[in-house]
Amino acid sequence: MAGALLCSGDCRIRNVPLLADVRRMGQVLSALGLQLTRQDDVLDVNAREISTSKAPYELVTQLRASFFAIGPILARLGIAQMPLPGGCAIGARPVDLHVRGLQAMGAEVQIEHGICNAYVPGKNGSNGRLKGAKIYLDTPSVGATETLMMAATLADGETILENAAREPEVVDLANFCNSMGAKIQGAGTSTITIVGVEKLHSTDYSIIPDRIETGTFLLAGAITRSELLLSPVAPDHLIPVIAKLRDIGVPIIEEAPDCLRVLPAEKLRAIDIDTLPHPGFPTDMQAPFMALLTLAEGDSIINESVFENRLRHASELNRLGADIRVKGNTAFVRGVPMLSGAPVIGTDLRASAALVIAGLAAEGQTTIQGLNHLDRGYDRLDMKLQQLGAKIIRINEASTDAELCTNNSNSPASASIQG
Repeated sequence: MAGALLCSGDCRIRNVPLLADVRRMGQVLSALGLQLTRQDDVLDVNAREISTSKAPYELVTQLRASFFAIGPILARLGIAQMPLPGGCAIGARPVDLHVRGLQAMGAEVQIEHGICNAYVPGKNGSNGRLKGAKIYLDTPSVGATETLMMAATLADGETILENAAREPEVVDLANFCNSMGAKIQGAGTSTITIVGVEKLHSTDYSIIPDRIETGTFLLAGAITRSELLLSPVAPDHLIPVIAKLRDIGVPIIEEAPDCLRVLPAEKLRAIDIDTLPHPGFPTDMQAPFMALLTLAEGDSIINESVFENRLRHASELNRLGADIRVKGNTAFVRGVPMLSGAPVIGTDLRASAALVIAGLAAEGQTTIQGLNHLDRGYDRLDMKLQQLGAKIIRINEASTDAELCTNNSNSPASASIQG
């Protein structure tokens, strides 16, 4: 959606989920003057005119991803005013890599009173055009890679991003930009080369399946000893997740290029996990895996090396009867025979998903607060689980303080998910 700002025409984006973050990003784009219309999972974006270079503070501070729009706005207008971002409180995620990259491309950037002000100097007081540059990222940040890659599509000359993030979402964004006429090569590797063009044209593009949602459903099947069929998915994006599930003892079958089947495990084995940037084990799957490992035989160790404050769900899982000790960025998980339902609170997006998974396997009723986090990244998760036979209901649906209640029951022997 941020990439659509680069297009001076119309963009049609398909396979767009119903997420709180998508709604907020739409509000950000509308505030910038874009026209958006949606029908089912198809989003049409008219970015012919950007009426303002200033994004609204109250929206950007709620959605970290909206800060990525600074690159496209600066590339289109030569000036941008973007509040510093918000999002889940999972650790420090500074924007210094974004800023230094834009400065390397010729932008003047100052941060004052929580606002990032950027402009490209030009002649006679007018705004200029970003210049191609060679940029090395200290860490392979997904946000910085995407921001700078988008900015470079309309820059003058060639930009090279070194130590770039390699996540599938970076590749998908590059493919989206290329479908509009951008010249991006190397996405998915640590070096991305972008040759700037004068303008981009309209496109009709389908985004990739969500690998983290896919992984979440694989874990839901594993923890309830259920058989689930997931399609359409992208197994190549889930290699470390599938490998760890098989190590635990969960059979995963690739039945087709876009289809995965998870089968009940005879028993769950303890394993060790270290989160890493792609193609390593994804940090977004750490919390759901912790839920599964609470029921594995033996002692597991989970080391969170990407974010320094992303183990707060351990204490909530302990409320359900788990045996988890946290020291620094490492969680020591000793498997227990069973979990018991209890009231818990989701502290961030993936933590909330982990508690839902744990609640499916826990004996008795589990009540989960904090659905405002869950709804940021999952499209009607409760409804999809209901279709699989889960006893799960949403309480106070109209309220931001909505809760989920899960009641453990015998899992279905076989189910199918269209995701």
